[in-house]
Amino acid sequence: MEVKTSLLDNMIGVGDMVLLEPLSEDSFLENLKNRFDHNEIYTYIGSVVISMNPYRSLPIYTPDKVEEYRNRNFYELSPHIYALADEAYRSLRDQDKDQCILITGESGAGKTEASKLVMSYVAAVCGKGQEVNKVKEQLLQSNPVLEAFGNAKTVRNDNSSRFGKYMDIEFDFKGDPLGGVISNYLLEKSRVVKQPRGERNFHIFYQLLSGASDDTLKKLKLHRDFSKYNYLSLDSAAVNGLDDAANFRTVRNAMQIVGFMEDEMQSVLELVAAVLKLGNIEFKPESRCNGTDESRIKDKNDLKEMCELLGIEQSVLERAFSYRTVEAKLEKVSTTLNVAQAYYARDALAKNLYSRLFSWLVTRINESIKAQTKTRHKVMGVLDIYGFEIFEDNSFEQFIINYCNEKLQQIFIELTLREEQEEYVREGIEWTNIEYFNNAVICDLIENNQNGILAMLDEECLRPGTVTDETFLDKLNTVCAEHQHFESRLSKNSKFLTDHSLPHSCFRIQHYAGKVLYRAEGFVDKNNDLLYRDLSQAMYKATHSLIKQLFPEGNPAKVNLKRPPTAGFQFRASVSTLMKNLQTKNPNYIRCIKPNDKKASHIFTESLVCHQARYLGLMENVRVRRAGYAFRQAYEPCLERYKMLCKRTWPHWRGPARQGVEVLMDDLQVPTDEFSYGRSKIFIRNPRTLFFLEDRRKQCLQDLAALIQKIYRGWKCRTHFLLLKKSQIVVSAWYRRYAQQKKYKKIKSATTVVQSYARGWQARKLLRELKYQKRCKEAVTTIAAYWHGTQARMELRRLKQEARNKHAVTVIWAYWQGTKARRELRRLKEEARRKHAVAVIWAYWQGLQVRREYRKFFRAHAGKKIYDFTIQRIMQKYFLGLKSDMPSMSPIDKKWPARPYRFLDGAHRELQRIFHLWRCKKYRSQFTEEMKAVYEEKLEASEIFKDKKALYPSSVNQPFKGDYLEIGKNPKYQKLNSAVDEKVLLADVVNKINRANGKGAARIFLLTKKSVVLADQKTGQVKASVPLPDLASVSVSTQTDGFFALKLKAGSASAIKGDFLLSSEHLIEIITKLHRTGATAADQEQLNIDISDEFLVQFKQDKVCVKFIQGAPKNGNSASCRRKNNRLLEVMVPSTA
Repeated sequence: MEVKTSLLDNMIGVGDMVLLEPLSEDSFLENLKNRFDHNEIYTYIGSVVISMNPYRSLPIYTPDKVEEYRNRNFYELSPHIYALADEAYRSLRDQDKDQCILITGESGAGKTEASKLVMSYVAAVCGKGQEVNKVKEQLLQSNPVLEAFGNAKTVRNDNSSRFGKYMDIEFDFKGDPLGGVISNYLLEKSRVVKQPRGERNFHIFYQLLSGASDDTLKKLKLHRDFSKYNYLSLDSAAVNGLDDAANFRTVRNAMQIVGFMEDEMQSVLELVAAVLKLGNIEFKPESRCNGTDESRIKDKNDLKEMCELLGIEQSVLERAFSYRTVEAKLEKVSTTLNVAQAYYARDALAKNLYSRLFSWLVTRINESIKAQTKTRHKVMGVLDIYGFEIFEDNSFEQFIINYCNEKLQQIFIELTLREEQEEYVREGIEWTNIEYFNNAVICDLIENNQNGILAMLDEECLRPGTVTDETFLDKLNTVCAEHQHFESRLSKNSKFLTDHSLPHSCFRIQHYAGKVLYRAEGFVDKNNDLLYRDLSQAMYKATHSLIKQLFPEGNPAKVNLKRPPTAGFQFRASVSTLMKNLQTKNPNYIRCIKPNDKKASHIFTESLVCHQARYLGLMENVRVRRAGYAFRQAYEPCLERYKMLCKRTWPHWRGPARQGVEVLMDDLQVPTDEFSYGRSKIFIRNPRTLFFLEDRRKQCLQDLAALIQKIYRGWKCRTHFLLLKKSQIVVSAWYRRYAQQKKYKKIKSATTVVQSYARGWQARKLLRELKYQKRCKEAVTTIAAYWHGTQARMELRRLKQEARNKHAVTVIWAYWQGTKARRELRRLKEEARRKHAVAVIWAYWQGLQVRREYRKFFRAHAGKKIYDFTIQRIMQKYFLGLKSDMPSMSPIDKKWPARPYRFLDGAHRELQRIFHLWRCKKYRSQFTEEMKAVYEEKLEASEIFKDKKALYPSSVNQPFKGDYLEIGKNPKYQKLNSAVDEKVLLADVVNKINRANGKGAARIFLLTKKSVVLADQKTGQVKASVPLPDLASVSVSTQTDGFFALKLKAGSASAIKGDFLLSSEHLIEIITKLHRTGATAADQEQLNIDISDEFLVQFKQDKVCVKFIQGAPKNGNSASCRRKNNRLLEVMVPSTA
């Protein structure tokens, strides 16, 4: 059985601040410090998680921890961010409730890491599968891309998010992720042009210069030295523990996983390089003849390189930096810019260029990660946004950030109270109104449409005449003077006239988190966020692929004389949309706290933590939670935990859990006003009551432990005694057996000795008798032996005498026979010598006769004649043999008879060559003109495709037919034949690929000497006609598929609808005839054939990558095409293994 722990078990401090007793700010901080010192960085306030940044790695995020918190009750284990993530995910999956997780805190508190942990947990516990894993990987890999372009090193945090991010993760009915949508808020674009001391620009600038290859930097016209760029601060360029080069590789890999094409990544890097180049442009003053000052660029080298990167004419951009055109209805006025205005225009362009690039990146990521299905989705939102900011010098950025936090605090209190009220109503508990500070009055002060601060700021920005920060502050002092949360030295309220902590150029707002002093300087300019129209139009004229998308207002055909919306108006609209979105979801809160400003572990600065706890409203949150019932728990776990406190419920309660809890509370005599019974939970009003139950449980557990120890010790002693008793019996039995065995062995040994003596005497007596008998027998035997020996020797002497007599007769006879044989041998030898002498004399005589005849016919040249005769016979034999073994007349037959003699080697090879040339000539004489044309096409196909495309070998033995449809004879195509004026070189049915789904539609493909025609297969109606001069190139893959792309020249009349992606079974013939037709025409260039497994196809305004991979297509052995995303078509080709 699985043992489940509780939030109250082994607790360090108090795990839930609602149970803190007594509740004060000091006890609150002491509890946080106590848990932080013991590496407990998470603490609850009801369902809210407080997260302390440990500034080091802790072993609490392992896969085992994920499994430990998976499918567990929120209060079942010790506080952890995984518990909140699991609660939100299970509510979304099982109860079909949309969720949102709000992560707030100041810079360096760990908000970004908290959002990563939530997303990684959800990715770990949701479903598995190839598509699901791909979606999860894309969602997770979007973080490194956004961090590189939106995060920077600050004095408080080495990886500080300088923008707000809200991500909606969409799930299907099973809880598997389908995609996501990211929204960004208020990128700190002023950091692009200026950074405070000790801080850096955005990470991507340093990553690009540190991690890009030398070739990439050369293309971007950049150098690795940070000091060469004015926009990069040098005092904090290198950060300990931050590897910019490795992070650059990580970002490129993440962009590939998310779905960025290679040309898109290059375009993004070009814009980043352009921003760096833009910061190096400097201006010098120059006086005109009319006395006005104007600016001129000092060194135009950086301007030239920037224009080359963006494809802008240098003179156009140079003029935009020197002049400003103001349009009013039908009138245009051009004025010169002085040096200060030129620097303002340069910085405004850099900030707008980078911020619009960042917004484009977010939009592009959304295109890749958005859900493809259109069914209803379950949504989990993760909000990672900047916390409340109070600096020494607070400006417009801090004002709108704190306004956003006011709105979040407002919705936090509303949703918390609503959640409490809904639970009380659901459980049947009477609801009592809770007194709390409602910050709606502060939100109204800022966002009111008539007299709100943002409305007045917009009104000042749009007002004609001289508008300054002083006029804006004067208006605030006039309108907001009587507001209880607004303070200013210049207001009509006399109580601030002597407040020297409040400067004249500032105003102070009392937020829910405390008073914040804002400097009015820069409010108007930052709210205007003005980019001169000349710069927008100059950017729109660029040939770069992204610039026109980023500056649509620069289009001269769509000039809008209305002022663009202000930064405050845009942010207020974004916050309003965010609030509406959050109110439709079930909220989950993570409050991040930074323990110290040194970014060091094990340091807890109480004043800093107290400051954050105040402006996060944590004490207010605890008081709201404790205003009703501080603790609530379901009946089953409550009874299971405290049943040992009552004899009637221990050890087992047989009835319903609620009745058991009622019996338990009655037995403990807990006052009835301290708790209430809900439908499924018991509600405890005061933490003292809960701690009373815990103390009683602890005492009871100690008593139970003592009882268990007593019973165990008695059982252990009894068991030991019985074991000793059993051992004594066994030892006694073994000893008695041993004694009897020893006695038996002694008696047995004595008996054996007596027996051995008796048997020895008997044996010796028997031995003496046997020896006597043996001696008698031996004496008789000896006498008989001597007698038999005498008889045998006498017989032997007799036999030897007879043998000597017989041998003498045999020897005499043998000598006589030998004498007769030797005489006969001498006679025969003499006769043979006489016959041999006659034969020798005859042989000499015959030789003499032959030599005489030889001299008559042969003289001195006889040897040469014999040699010539022999050679002549050999050659005659060689040619006759060659005639009979002659090979066939086929030119591809390489057989030839072997040479019989080595000296014929040269002649043999020459005869082989002559014969081959002769039979080739005979073979060619059989060709007609049509056959020659076919073989020329086959030869040209070999030059184009041999060893380049795997489909080519299978096409060699297939004849090129050309007109596969017999278009001239078939009456079905009579209308189509009449519509084509020229002779049809090729007619076939092809499939035109649709980019939306990768499916093909049948089309008739006609090739003439002047054009390519595509017609509908059923009706014969012409769909497209492309002149051959408009064809730029043809792209095919190296695989066995039949796909090919007809790429049209940019700017031609045929290129309006984009390129054609087709597939055919006669790909080799079609491409060969296209190439041959283009090569024979004198008025057009030769058609380029591109053979690659990955190429781009232009569909109207979008470029789509067509990628060929080997695999197992669903439709068998033929290649299939499918759409992966908006920028990729994938063709699955059967493997050729």
